Amino acid sequence: MASETVHNDTAPKTIVVKPAALDIGAEIDGVDLSQPLSAQQKTEIWDALVQWKVISFRSQKLNKRSFINFSRQFGALNRGHNIHDVDPEFPEIYGVVKGRQSNRQSGQPTFEPWTGWHTDLTPAVNPPTASILWGKIVPPNAGDTQWTNLVAAYDALSPTMKKIVDGLRGIHTYLNYGGITPTPEYMERIAKNQKVSEHPIVRVHPESKEKVLWVSPKFLLEIVGMTPTESNAILAMLKAHAIRPEFTYRLRWRPGSVVMWDNRSTAHLAPRDLQRDYHDRKLFRTTLVGDLPVGVDGQQSKALEGSPLLAA
Repeated sequence: MASETVHNDTAPKTIVVKPAALDIGAEIDGVDLSQPLSAQQKTEIWDALVQWKVISFRSQKLNKRSFINFSRQFGALNRGHNIHDVDPEFPEIYGVVKGRQSNRQSGQPTFEPWTGWHTDLTPAVNPPTASILWGKIVPPNAGDTQWTNLVAAYDALSPTMKKIVDGLRGIHTYLNYGGITPTPEYMERIAKNQKVSEHPIVRVHPESKEKVLWVSPKFLLEIVGMTPTESNAILAMLKAHAIRPEFTYRLRWRPGSVVMWDNRSTAHLAPRDLQRDYHDRKLFRTTLVGDLPVGVDGQQSKALEGSPLLAA
């Protein structure tokens, strides 16, 4: 596997970046996340994140406190989730545990290729800048997570389609379930914490300046200014396009793995095989407070319902 070192200047190299795919995903060696990072390490890690979209660290020895301390070195942290329960002792953490979906929704979803794919918390007007996931307990041969590079997805569109989508805006909401019937308890939670936002379909990444096909399949409900027939047809095409295999990276979890992804340029898919596996799975997530997405035309996202995500 090819490797490279990312750095901004002529100072000694502090991390090793090993790309895992052509356009997305890299493994970082040479850093202990339980210890404070140097300024140069933070810069190199962030540079690798922006370039590779998803970066992973293996064999890290963490607890909840050290995981929060690591995460905070890259910015303020959101509350773990604005709808679901969090650990009162560590409100910055959201537990991604096996079976957590069982009490939220009922019935089988209408399966489409993009079912389950999402960018974190896009119903909020300021979705997280990045998400960080620590695998404490992982199955030996199930529970892989996949990500897709939404910059590569935009680049692969035809010039004609780019002109069309550059000017579009979409509505993101928690009420887009694609055939799943939420339980009454979950609907009550949403009613108390609902967020609906209008985002550009193509956002400009604030650091790389790349254009991002910012399609969050689970949460993107409709395109502004189109009839339902027009909106549904274009969204079906864009959602299918965004998750084409050549844009994706699949990670096999190991105990002690930490994965950090750029929430401004990716969508991801939680594993569907866990309920057929008898092993436990327990991961913990933090998210970095984000800013307002900006479209190709310079227009920011706007909230239609609910308040912005705040620091914990």
